[in-house]
Amino acid sequence: MNKGTAIVGFLLSFIAGMFLMWGVDRRSGADIHAEGAGTATAADQSAASVPVTSADPQWGKPNAPVTIVEISDFECPFCGRVVPTLKQIKETYGPDKVRFVFKHSPLPFHKDARPAADAAATVMGVGGSDAFWKWHDEAFANQRALTPENFQKWATDAGVDGAKFKAALDAKKFTSKVDDDLAFAKKVGANGTPAFRINGVSVSGAQPFDKFKEVIDAQLAEAQKLVASGVKPSDVYVQLTNKNFSAPAENGNDQKKPQKNEEEDDKSVWKVPVASDDPIRGNKDALVTIIEYSDFQCPFCKRVEDTLKQVMTTYKDDVRIVWKDNPLPFHPRAKPAATLARFAYKTKGDKAFWDVHDALYESQPKLEDDDLKGIAEKAGLSWDAAKKAIDSNAFGDRIDASVDQASDFQARGTPHFFINGVRLSGAQPFEKFKATIDEQLAKAKTVAAHAAKGHVYEEIVKEGKEPPPPEKKEVPAPDASDPFKGGAHAKVVIQEFSDFQCPFCKRVEPTLQEIEKQYGDKIKIVWRHMPLPFHKDAPLAAEAAQEAFVQKGNKGFWEMHDKLFEAQGGTPGIERDGLEKVAQEVGLDMDKFKAALDSHKNKAKVDADNDVGQKAQINGTPAFVINGYFLSGAQPTSAFVKLINRAMKESGG
Repeated sequence: MNKGTAIVGFLLSFIAGMFLMWGVDRRSGADIHAEGAGTATAADQSAASVPVTSADPQWGKPNAPVTIVEISDFECPFCGRVVPTLKQIKETYGPDKVRFVFKHSPLPFHKDARPAADAAATVMGVGGSDAFWKWHDEAFANQRALTPENFQKWATDAGVDGAKFKAALDAKKFTSKVDDDLAFAKKVGANGTPAFRINGVSVSGAQPFDKFKEVIDAQLAEAQKLVASGVKPSDVYVQLTNKNFSAPAENGNDQKKPQKNEEEDDKSVWKVPVASDDPIRGNKDALVTIIEYSDFQCPFCKRVEDTLKQVMTTYKDDVRIVWKDNPLPFHPRAKPAATLARFAYKTKGDKAFWDVHDALYESQPKLEDDDLKGIAEKAGLSWDAAKKAIDSNAFGDRIDASVDQASDFQARGTPHFFINGVRLSGAQPFEKFKATIDEQLAKAKTVAAHAAKGHVYEEIVKEGKEPPPPEKKEVPAPDASDPFKGGAHAKVVIQEFSDFQCPFCKRVEPTLQEIEKQYGDKIKIVWRHMPLPFHKDAPLAAEAAQEAFVQKGNKGFWEMHDKLFEAQGGTPGIERDGLEKVAQEVGLDMDKFKAALDSHKNKAKVDADNDVGQKAQINGTPAFVINGYFLSGAQPTSAFVKLINRAMKESGG
């Protein structure tokens, strides 16, 4: 063998080894909790600057090159908001590349946070990481129902013996872990939640996926360098964390090299439109326009109100505030409050809107119907008419459009501002507003010299950035072998890539039913089989459903489809006995059905659908392609509506 051949052989072996070591599986959210979590329980890296021990809930492989330590609070809405992003990280990188470690940090002003943390620590102590992550998902999915009864139920649902859980929790057997984690959070300078240490690198807050990806990719590269230099994979976390981590300053607040919020660094001008029915406070011809995306139940939105009043007092006719609704989904009274304010605007104009706006924030957190009634009557509004508007969701389309617009412009969280198009996020102090306003005011005065009166804002933002278009994926049009429901000739086609064993696929079904009810024959929903490789019962279930289609067409398929999701997680579930049970209920020819499963008659069709998904780089389920627009995961109804309406408009449907 010559020297060149040997070098090439070594490089190929090394690259293959890297793929094996850091390879990614196709995963979907909690579906990979069980497999990922159970593999990491032995890890103990207490020598690291950000220590990880076997007492910590872990998801992912112990030797994964990147470890994300999550410091979190079960009652914190921002911790809840980042959960889908963390799911996306798991789907993208898989347990071979990324490990998650959970540390408790219940904040003192969240009354249910410490009891929830104690319960979660007990689940971990009794049932291990697998049970913990299942409990964790239920808690974040039900943040407004953190009660002892639910703690017990979720523990049992996670596979923990109910009596053992209760006894351990009553005895406070594992709650010292929460105290240890609180001390840890203080030590590493994590004073708010959620906070993350990624191989020791600090990331604070409910950041978007791209922010995490930037750090993860950099750490993957560093890890590969270490392994190539001879460092054992088991030693990578300790070495990188000790290199990356900076101890907090003595005041316990900032790292020596603080991580900047990417939104704070965004000095771009965004072309955020002002609609004719947006409530406006101040001079309509003002040189500086502050667009505010806000939520009447958000405490941070309430907190910034005094600052905004100071802005209006300081700048008088030079500044106007434009209101945009962004009621957050975990604030149940935000939308009724927004509806009352919208009703006031429609009935009596801007002044009535801002009177109700001020009264709502003054009343917060008391925003129940009786509170809204008092506010309405004080503003001279008919409560009966206002209540009717709330109950009928009279302004639902208008409010939803505002929420969608906030998402388009990446206005994550509330309050969120654009000052002459320049982003300012959060309940910032007056000085922050003043710095941006002063800068924009100087620019606006120059523009005003040649712009028509009342059109300064439009002139300033006309060349501004617009939201990026939705992600697109190319998949072939469905054919006669694809089960569908809805309009056979509908102009909007939703291709659903799904798996009968995936809990997120089951979770999205009520949303799809709501979509069907809303659009009827204007849409066509097409099923594409994508059984994930780690779901052992999913491939045969897919073949069984396809056989129902072969025997009884669309009607038979969708009846089978519904019953399979209903059986998911039960006994016999969707194993072979369960499939035969469901087939009998649907009325299939059982001899043909059993023969089809035995011979794998429909496997080619299932594999073909799977290949379509893989070629389109669809890596998890559920996933949807709506006239080419891609939507990943069990998204809310509004996410579907947004893309369906866009597709409908483009297709002339």
